Amino acid sequence: MAGLDESGSNPDVGLLYDINGLAKDTPSWFDGAMAFVGEYGLLLALVLLVVWCWWGQRKRGTLDDAATSVAAVVWAPLAAGIAVLINVPIRGFVERPRPFRVHRGIELLVDGKNDYSFVSDHATLAMAIGAGLFVANRKFGLVGLGLAALEGFCRVFMGVHYPTDVVGGFALGTAVALLLSPLAMALLTPLTKMIGRSGRAGWLVWDRKVGPVAAPLSGTARQSGAASADPDERDLAA
Repeated sequence: MAGLDESGSNPDVGLLYDINGLAKDTPSWFDGAMAFVGEYGLLLALVLLVVWCWWGQRKRGTLDDAATSVAAVVWAPLAAGIAVLINVPIRGFVERPRPFRVHRGIELLVDGKNDYSFVSDHATLAMAIGAGLFVANRKFGLVGLGLAALEGFCRVFMGVHYPTDVVGGFALGTAVALLLSPLAMALLTPLTKMIGRSGRAGWLVWDRKVGPVAAPLSGTARQSGAASADPDERDLAA
């Protein structure tokens, strides 16, 4: 695929120059920090977010609830891996060169980017994890989606992707995470329940110290307990 026109009439190229041009006005240490964050830091943050979410979902009141929630969390990184595999033939078919190979004046903040540009693997990974976490827990999912959006900005800022590379990655990651979620949950939930019932590995799925919560005896207490529940903590997969 040929490179995009350098003229300002192409909004993709124009936005590329606008965002990447910010690197010309920032100090070198900031550019280095952005390069590290965009290449490694945000993906590491998303992995830690998945671990944090998994640790909390283990503390559901019953094994069934915990197993369903943990299955949803496990799906997030699996969806990211599947999305990147799907992207391999897409990149080979489109064959769009990296923007710094086509356009003059691009501030390249990282080296070694010799493959094709569309679709962005980093954007695909980040959005698949963010969308997958949103299925498991809305609060963690919103944080993940925010980190994914920042990842997309960094990739354009670094001069290694067009904005449409990032948008394509977001679309691919979201599609895989959401469209395959019902099938993934149907396969993963029985597995997490089986692990939760095991003696040694059960802690990976369910914190037995939490245990079922006894039902309140009075109507007042029942209403109070219902009012204290945080609806945002309920995962969408349950």
